[in-house]
Amino acid sequence: MSNEKPESQKLVLVVEDEKSIADILRFNLELKNYRVSTAYDGEEGLAKARAENPDLILLDIMLPKLIGFDVCEILRGEGNNVPIILLTAREEEDDKVRGLEIGADDYITKPFSMREVVARVEANIRRHAMPQRAAIDSAMAVSGDLAINTDSHQVFRAGQAISLTQREYELLTFLASHPNKVYSRVDLMEQVWNYGYVGDDVRTVDVTVRRLREKIETDPANPQYILTRRGAGYYFAVS
Repeated sequence: MSNEKPESQKLVLVVEDEKSIADILRFNLELKNYRVSTAYDGEEGLAKARAENPDLILLDIMLPKLIGFDVCEILRGEGNNVPIILLTAREEEDDKVRGLEIGADDYITKPFSMREVVARVEANIRRHAMPQRAAIDSAMAVSGDLAINTDSHQVFRAGQAISLTQREYELLTFLASHPNKVYSRVDLMEQVWNYGYVGDDVRTVDVTVRRLREKIETDPANPQYILTRRGAGYYFAVS
């Protein structure tokens, strides 16, 4: 009997210096029919990410030799768009903001439940595997001085290109494709992050909105594009 793995079986790279945690992650992911590769420091994780082309990386922040932030930033700088979920034992929002800013897709705070980890892994792999949806009918959608070119995946403000992370771009195009429609944080977790409410990390939406406003708004404190409907959610304003 052949021991060859089916092509559809996805590979998850776990970069975690605590072997007991790495082993638990491997065991539970393999139960869900994922292949799992492990690395125990940042340099090994970066090398395996380059060599093995995983479908997703679970990446601890505090690693020997090379911290998780640096691994993520290097991969993104090389044009590698593999989904990356950061694992952090710290609650500081600055860590979460930094991770999202450098291109991480998501974060999970330790201690975590395996149900949460598996849900996040499945959702991020599914989202990455989906063909990019044409969220806006026109190749160039313009509101005020903001332009979104969905062919080239570029965003411009007053003619100047804006550098967005993949998640920021997806959030912007989703909201812009449904102008003036209000979406709750849970709605956006389902529609943009592609998973329902798991734990209390809908704060991820707030962090991403804040970072996006800082990039696309002339005055982020008084936004004109992505507005908040108090008690309801966010919407893309078109007059």
